[in-house]
Amino acid sequence: MKIIADLHIHSKYARATSPQTNLENLAKWAEIKGITVLSTGDFTHPKWFKELKNELEPAEQRLFKLKNSTNPTRFVLGSEISCIYSYNNMVRKVHVLIFAPSFGVVEKINAELGRIGNLKADGRPILGINVQELARIIFDVSKDCFVVPAHIWTPWFSMFGSKSGFDSIEECFGEYSKYIYAVETGLSSDSAMNWRLSALDNIALISNSDSHSPQKVGREANVFDCELSYNEIFDAIKSKDNKKFLYTIEFFPQKGKYHYDGHRKCNVSCSPQETEKYGGICPVCGKPLTIGVMNRVEQLADRPLNFKPKNAIPFKNLVPLKEIIGEAIGLGSATKGVEKHYKELIGIFDNELKILLHIPYSELEKTALLKIAQGILRVRNGKVFIEPGYDGVYGKVKIFSETQKTQKINQTTLF
Repeated sequence: MKIIADLHIHSKYARATSPQTNLENLAKWAEIKGITVLSTGDFTHPKWFKELKNELEPAEQRLFKLKNSTNPTRFVLGSEISCIYSYNNMVRKVHVLIFAPSFGVVEKINAELGRIGNLKADGRPILGINVQELARIIFDVSKDCFVVPAHIWTPWFSMFGSKSGFDSIEECFGEYSKYIYAVETGLSSDSAMNWRLSALDNIALISNSDSHSPQKVGREANVFDCELSYNEIFDAIKSKDNKKFLYTIEFFPQKGKYHYDGHRKCNVSCSPQETEKYGGICPVCGKPLTIGVMNRVEQLADRPLNFKPKNAIPFKNLVPLKEIIGEAIGLGSATKGVEKHYKELIGIFDNELKILLHIPYSELEKTALLKIAQGILRVRNGKVFIEPGYDGVYGKVKIFSETQKTQKINQTTLF
């Protein structure tokens, strides 16, 4: 069975999230996007965990679904922890994803973590423990739990982060590194960048939306061909079986808000080469630049650009459908005009990822505005123009050149 899984999201109880992020809306948007399995996110938060228990019921093995609903979305119990601690005379800030097979296991995890920090303060709680201690607690509760370092290159809060991270999985997780079977690439990197580290050859690379609103689920995801169950999905990840773990769906990494180096306050964006020229200092204000993902990968890489390991799980870079429509018709992605075309396409072809990945161009050009169809095709072929993100500023992806934007195209439609 083909399964698309987004294994990292947040609830309305996490900071800087939409108040509309409840289970009903998450399930609704997962169906619109084409997501089969969605993480619950934030199961450590007492109020959210109560909602999970009240509104979900068992479905396939160790998965859950909405009660009294025909929505096909399945949920897996997942959460994210922020570990902030001192190690080797340096403050470390590492975000970690944890997955659990049952509500009973989650209750035990929450009881243990609740003794360490305030789980009520944030859906992604901050705990003053190192990740080795966190891993010990999780695996002591249940060996069926799964632990994944989150968005591993993000400068401020990740395992390899330039500001507070480590140089290896072993340095970060110690004796528990042997139980780390996967890492999350994050929005600012894709698999090709991670392939440059031989240390990750036996580690699965997963991609997730880290969504803070229901509409953003599925912007990154993982595609499997396996039974619909907790064990099958995580076994496919653990084994890196490319007959079961088919590929990941990725942002163009340049669009991520930490791809390049830079200084947001001064509007300074730098390639790694420019950062070296400036000595790592902002040329405007003289303060240190935030070293981004591209530079940090270069620091740790032991392989050249474009290296691809044997049997690597492939990936596909996508741009959200609303952004493609918006650029094609010259409107913002949140406008009513874009929403109209979006709903019509979803009504015809079922879901967004199906449109972006699988509907033949010949069908798209018969049904959608021609320029929308052309935009989808250009994204599939990687023919985009990108201004890289830096220091918390998202990058800008352009699908059409200025010349192409002004070309008159026969805008036929069957709508």
